[in-house]
Amino acid sequence: MVPPSLGPRGRDEEDPVEETGIRNGAFGAEKFGFSGLRAVHWNLTEPALYEHALRAQEAEIAYGGALVAETGVHTGRSPKDKFIVRDALTDKTVWWDNNGAITPEQFQRIYDDFIAHAKGKSLFAQDLYGGADQRYRIKTRVYTELAWHSLFIRTLLIRPERGDLKNFAPDLTIVDLPSFKADPKRHGVRSETVIAIDFSKKIVLIGGSSYAGEMKKSVFTTLNYFLPNDSVMPMHCSANVGPAGDTALFFGLSGTGKTTLSADPNRTLLGDDEHGWGPQGVFNFEGGCYAKTIKLSAEAEPEIFATTRRFGTIMENVVIDPNTRMPDFNDGSKTENTRCAYPLDFIPNASPTGRAGHPNNIIMLTADAFGVMPPIAKLTSAQAMYHFLSGYTAKVAGTEKGVKDPEATFSTCFGAPFMPRHPSEYGNLLRELIAAHGVDCWLVNTGWTGGKFGVGRRMPIKVTRTLLTAALDGSLKNASFRTDSYFGFAVPTSVPGVEPHLLYPSKTWRDKAEFDAMARKLVAMFQENFVKFEPHVDVDIRKAAPEVRIAAE
Repeated sequence: MVPPSLGPRGRDEEDPVEETGIRNGAFGAEKFGFSGLRAVHWNLTEPALYEHALRAQEAEIAYGGALVAETGVHTGRSPKDKFIVRDALTDKTVWWDNNGAITPEQFQRIYDDFIAHAKGKSLFAQDLYGGADQRYRIKTRVYTELAWHSLFIRTLLIRPERGDLKNFAPDLTIVDLPSFKADPKRHGVRSETVIAIDFSKKIVLIGGSSYAGEMKKSVFTTLNYFLPNDSVMPMHCSANVGPAGDTALFFGLSGTGKTTLSADPNRTLLGDDEHGWGPQGVFNFEGGCYAKTIKLSAEAEPEIFATTRRFGTIMENVVIDPNTRMPDFNDGSKTENTRCAYPLDFIPNASPTGRAGHPNNIIMLTADAFGVMPPIAKLTSAQAMYHFLSGYTAKVAGTEKGVKDPEATFSTCFGAPFMPRHPSEYGNLLRELIAAHGVDCWLVNTGWTGGKFGVGRRMPIKVTRTLLTAALDGSLKNASFRTDSYFGFAVPTSVPGVEPHLLYPSKTWRDKAEFDAMARKLVAMFQENFVKFEPHVDVDIRKAAPEVRIAAE
C-alpha cells in the first residue's frame, strides 16, 4: 500500500478498533494505512500514560513521582542508522556527505513492513506542535508502541489546547516501533535499527531502538530541512531573555554547558535545545527540556534537580534504589547519558509563550580539553561564521571507549547529525541575520585551563557566569581587548571579578613551550577540518581561520 498524502482526508470516518482519548476521526490511524490494530489511545494525558506504562511494566516510579524507564541497548541516538529518501525533492537539496540515502522503493518496503508489524498491537497517538510560532510550526502526529514514549514526546513537543485536537490535521507523521527489526538487505539500511525519513511524504519511521530521543530529533531534522525555505534559521541552541527583553542564544555540543548556562535565575528561559530565528524573532521548537542528569545535584543545578522529584518527569537509565526509589545521579553504570525530560513550565522562570525578539548576543560554547583557548573572546561576523561552521569541542578520556587523550571534535553548526542541508546554507542564513540585527558574538570556553584535561582544571563556573553576565549586560564591550596570538579573535585584558591570568591562557601553564605546542596542534586541527568548507564560503571567512602569529603570547 502506498502511504497516503498528508492533506485533507475527506469525511469523518471511525477506525474499526478500540479507541480512547480525543482525536479527529477523519485523520485517524486507518487513513494513514494501519489495519488490524487492537487499540489506538489518542492524546492521553500524563496520569493515563503512567497507568499504561506501569501496567505493561515499561517503567517504574521514583521517589517524588518521576517515571523511570530503561532504553535497553540504545542509550543514545544512532545517527549512522538514519536514512533520508533520495528523490526529486531531496536529490539536490540534501547534504548527502552527511546523510544516508535510501530509495523511495526501499522506504516503501520499510513502511509496508511497519504496517504489518503493527497489526494486533495497541498504539498510542499524540497530536503535537513542533514550533511555538504558529506561522512556522509543524503539526506532528506521533504513533508509539510504548506508553512511556508517548509521554516523552508529549512532554518534549508543544501540547495543543484540548479543543484544537478535534480538527488536528498533521503535517508530519512519526511511527515509533522499538520492537521492529529492520532487514539490511531488504530495506537497504545498515542494521536492525532504522530511522527512515521521507521529506516528500513527511513521514518518519523509527524502529529497533527504545531511545526516545530519536523522536524529538526527527522533528528537529524535519524543521531543519523545511524552515530555511521560509528564511527561518533552525538552531541547535538554548535561549534566554533578560529583564530588558534582550535575547541571548547559546550554541554548544554535549557537555559544553548549553542547558546549565541558559538556566539563569535572573533571565527568562526560552528553551534548552532547539530554536528558530525568523523575520519576527526567536521561537522555541519544543514544549519541554531534555537534560543530562549524570552527577546532577541540588546545589549546582537546583531548578533541574527539582524536576526529578515531580510527577510528569521522565527519567531515562537513571539508577534508583530498589527500596527507597531515590535516584543515584552519580551512578553511570547503565550509561553516562542519563537524562530527564520535563515540561518547560517545571522551570519557574520559563517563558509561557516560547517566543522572543531578535537576539542581542550569540554565545558559542566550547569545552576545550586542550586548555589553550581563553575563557571568552569577542568574534567578528566572519569569525562567528568560521566557528559556527567548525562547531569545535573536545572529547575527554572516559567519555567514549578507547579515548585516552583529548580528541578534537568538529560538529558543524553545533549539530551535524540533525543537518539535512549543506552547512553553508545555515551559515549564510545565520550571517545575514547577524548582520541585519547587529548581534554581538562571543566564544566561551567552558573547558580546561592551566593544562590539558588531566593536568589543568575545569574553568570555574563562577568565572564563566561573571564573563557571561558582562557580555549580556553590554559592559564587556567597553573592556580593553588584545588579539589572541593563535586564534586571532579579541580577548579582554581584564574583567572585574575575574583573575587576570585566566584571560591569558599561556600564563596558566607552567611549561610555556608545552602550551605553544598544544595551541599549534589545535590550530592545525581547525585548519584541516575547515578545508571542506572553503569552496562554500567568502574570502573573509577563510581569512578568519586560526593562524599562529608569534611563537608565544
